[in-house]
Amino acid sequence: MAERKVLNKYYPPDFDPSKIPRLRLGKNRQIKVRLVAPFAMRCNTCGQFIGKGTKFNARKETTDETFHSIPIYRFYIRCQKCAAEITYKTDPENANYVAEKGAERNFEPWREEKALNEQLDREKEEEEENPIKALENRTEQSRREMEVMDELDEIRLQNAKLEGNLGASVVKNLRKEEEEALKRQEEEDDRLAKMVFAGGKRIKRAREEDALERELAIKQSVCKTAAAVAVAGKSTNSMISRALQGVVKKKKASGSQQPSLSMLAAYGSDDDQDSSD
Repeated sequence: MAERKVLNKYYPPDFDPSKIPRLRLGKNRQIKVRLVAPFAMRCNTCGQFIGKGTKFNARKETTDETFHSIPIYRFYIRCQKCAAEITYKTDPENANYVAEKGAERNFEPWREEKALNEQLDREKEEEEENPIKALENRTEQSRREMEVMDELDEIRLQNAKLEGNLGASVVKNLRKEEEEALKRQEEEDDRLAKMVFAGGKRIKRAREEDALERELAIKQSVCKTAAAVAVAGKSTNSMISRALQGVVKKKKASGSQQPSLSMLAAYGSDDDQDSSD
């Protein structure tokens, strides 16, 4: 029984390797390979997103392009949803892949920043080596700035026209609202001022009323005192008049008794004369 794993092969004595037909492969021969998507992309036909690392059965071929004798390969895959063909190539210069047809690579900010920095570095090196190139770049930059300024002026003019046509009502409404707010504020201020002044008048009137009441009270007390004094005076006068009347009566009484006394005195003098005789 022969061995299952044969390490050596038998070549007969009349074996001639030149008689073996050689397999002629085409230059653009495609090979079937199994691979994963090297970057996230979006299908241009149906809009399906294909994530990085998605597995595909692909076809691989060698292109005519090279980078420093490194061949560049092309890969063919199909969209998972619409089966549209998508192709991308290797990029030995940047150690990456480039979407070629059927799909667009998703935006990656770090990749764009890196590419921009590299481009700026290359331009800076070229300017340092070639001053004429630096002058040309500055002239181109100034021209671009002038174009940008012109475009900005046009945009400003258009915005001004739009504001003049469409924004007039808005501006008018805003001004009207501001005027109404100012008017309301003035009315509120006037009302507060009137309240303040009215309160002052009330206080003044209250003070005047208090003063009048005090004057009336004083007058009433004076009148009462005068009345009391008048009553007391009348009573005193009546008492005085009564006393005077009593004195007058006594005087009258004393005047009526004097003749009797004179008569007694006369009788007494007569008696004395008789006794002397």
